[in-house]
Amino acid sequence: MSGYCAIAPGHPIHGHYHDHEYGFPQRDERELFERLVLEINQAGLSWETILRKRSNFQRAYDGFDVDTVAAYGESDIARLLGDAGIIRNRLKVLAAIHNAQVIQQLRASHGSFAQWLDARHPLDKTAWVKLFKKTFRFTGGEITGEFLMSLGYLLGAHHADCPVFKRIQALSPPWMRNGTV
Repeated sequence: MSGYCAIAPGHPIHGHYHDHEYGFPQRDERELFERLVLEINQAGLSWETILRKRSNFQRAYDGFDVDTVAAYGESDIARLLGDAGIIRNRLKVLAAIHNAQVIQQLRASHGSFAQWLDARHPLDKTAWVKLFKKTFRFTGGEITGEFLMSLGYLLGAHHADCPVFKRIQALSPPWMRNGTV
């Protein structure tokens, strides 16, 4: 289970994310893509660093519009690698572009990224990680697990005694439809 509930409530950076986003079911393609890009960029860094830079990421990646990012070329890569407001890691930038292209393919084959996730659910974390490694770039165990927990596909974003947990339960997240609880 996540220890986030112990530190995030009332925190000036983590509070809003904990109380209104983390673990809540999400269907919007931009939101899903943003969450994936942010989780990838968090690798090796603190989540607080990513949340502090979030608005910079939103600006730099054109509001996380999948079609726009999927079409990025060399000049966009250079722009991103020169942007001090985001994480300037070539592998992470290239993964974001590649993953946007993959999401376009998933949209064509399944209707949306969310429908692709739903078509595979329920899986345990090990199976999700294997699937994500096969499908996307820069998606190891921690990145995939946090991405899916943040969207309600895996249980664990909040402790059962966290007030947010009850709010999420009321929305019937995917992990509940799995018979996990």
